[in-house]
Amino acid sequence: MNSKIEELTLMLLYLTAWDEEVPPFGTHKRSWKGYNKEVLDNLDGKGLIVGSNKSKTVFLTDEGAARAMQLVNQYLQDRIEIFQR
Repeated sequence: MNSKIEELTLMLLYLTAWDEEVPPFGTHKRSWKGYNKEVLDNLDGKGLIVGSNKSKTVFLTDEGAARAMQLVNQYLQDRIEIFQR
């Protein structure tokens, strides 16, 4: 699978996620998993997201959320600066 597609999918999962309380683990990012199953399986295998086959959503792991924030900065930094002016 193309690593750029995996990166962009992880970034989109993060950008469309909401915070959800998961007792006793605390608050985590949760997102709809309306993306390519093979890509989601790869991200899950890398420990960046977790979810079940029965669920329509996934949780971003702490590592996944941190990597997604790096990707937002990498791909969208120039656009972020425009909004901060």
